[in-house]
Amino acid sequence: MTSLVGHLINGKIVTDADKTQDVFNPSSGEVSKQVALANRATVNEAIAAAEKAFISWRNTPAMKRARVMFKFKDLLEQHSTKICDLIGQEHGKIAHDAAGELQRGIENVEYACCAPELLKGEHSKNVAPGIDSWSEMQPLGVVAGITPFNFPAMVPLWMYPMAIVCGNCFVLKPSERDPSSTLFIAQLLKEAGLPDGVMNVVNGDKEAVDALLFDDRVKAVSFVGSTPIAEYIYSTSTKNGKRCQALGGAKNHAIVMPDADVENAVAQLLGAAFGSSGERCMALSVAVAVGDEVADLLVQKLSKSMKNLKFGAYTDSTNDFGPVITKQHQQSVINHISSAEKQGANIVVDGRDAIVSGYENGFYVGGTLIDKVTPQMDSYKAEIFGPVLQIVRVATMKDAMSLIDNHEYGNGTCIFTRDGEAARYFSDHIKVGMVGVNIPLPVPVAYHSFGGWKRSLFGDLHAYGPDSIRFYTKRKTITQRWPSTGVREGVQFSMPTLS
Repeated sequence: MTSLVGHLINGKIVTDADKTQDVFNPSSGEVSKQVALANRATVNEAIAAAEKAFISWRNTPAMKRARVMFKFKDLLEQHSTKICDLIGQEHGKIAHDAAGELQRGIENVEYACCAPELLKGEHSKNVAPGIDSWSEMQPLGVVAGITPFNFPAMVPLWMYPMAIVCGNCFVLKPSERDPSSTLFIAQLLKEAGLPDGVMNVVNGDKEAVDALLFDDRVKAVSFVGSTPIAEYIYSTSTKNGKRCQALGGAKNHAIVMPDADVENAVAQLLGAAFGSSGERCMALSVAVAVGDEVADLLVQKLSKSMKNLKFGAYTDSTNDFGPVITKQHQQSVINHISSAEKQGANIVVDGRDAIVSGYENGFYVGGTLIDKVTPQMDSYKAEIFGPVLQIVRVATMKDAMSLIDNHEYGNGTCIFTRDGEAARYFSDHIKVGMVGVNIPLPVPVAYHSFGGWKRSLFGDLHAYGPDSIRFYTKRKTITQRWPSTGVREGVQFSMPTLS
């Protein structure tokens, strides 16, 4: 009998469920366990627990809240092997990739440990005679996060550590496809000393999501996922008076200039396109070659190097990448490859018939290279979210930049070049939120903020880093005077000024 993954509500695991869903091991294609899907009543229970805990948590000193995060960081490091194994079991991510994901999450916890400094606010003495003014960063209350399957450890850690150290209480709705690592990590917070109710986890589908979006007690929602869902989350949240940041899809391009170090570009493209089976919102899925000469060289070297790519089960750490998340998504990726072929592209390396010995029912797609893709093709327009790299050929850098600027997504991009002037011009003018120069995955470190432009982000504030402080707090400015004994002023009807 398969085990059941439950919810974490008010410090306790809750397994009662009217609905459940299978959780698969993508490496083998087998059902490994089931997950409870929360109904509206279960979500209400989690929100109520968070609302009750907020009364005392908001007044807990910032240093004491930070100490919980220090302990939490230690526990994440102590249990890293188990966390990575849980990620592998349900996502299929190879251990070295899972370890990288977890480390980037831990770095956000480290940043949250700086809360006492980050929340100090501002103070001005004698803004007028005897009058002082200061600002405070106050918590919002109950806030929620809705996170995707592709980073079950890292993306939630973008959200709730900072929300919690700012004094909020949190309700997390992780992906129901790979819930175990997320739930286990949340339990470590309780072990770190977090009071019951401050952090709650509810697994579920759209019913659980809508329960969060329509509940007046939830003051802010943070989301990472596909663009259609991001747009729904943002519009529904804001219509219901909530603050919202919703990070959507991507189509990340790398421009390869004629002067680029092609050997380096090929090595970087391989990792950025095929790492985590391409299931990253920052995956480089399009290489834009400037000129046929560099395009031919790129295709030649990529196809040769791709013969050495090794994919398979998460249990073999020598693999470069594993399966995709579901059987349905495997078919979706294959359909995109077939679509490109039908519309005139050249399939240079074909991963559609990928089979792993001993894991024949796993959800595998091999590394795929497609040349002579055009912007009119469906495969170019879509976020394939699989181990597929497409080559688009253009004549000039201006053409390459126009191609990127005209795409609906603006998450990440990079340029491979030895020309500093070209790199500077590209960085200054490209209409994309995160830019790399000879860096294929320009994911900001924890003390900067992550977010794209155009339809890759709905909302004004990016994820984690300095923007997370602004997102999870509201500013209150206080102006105060204590008149000297015996000093009284007459009535003033004009606007107060310093004159």
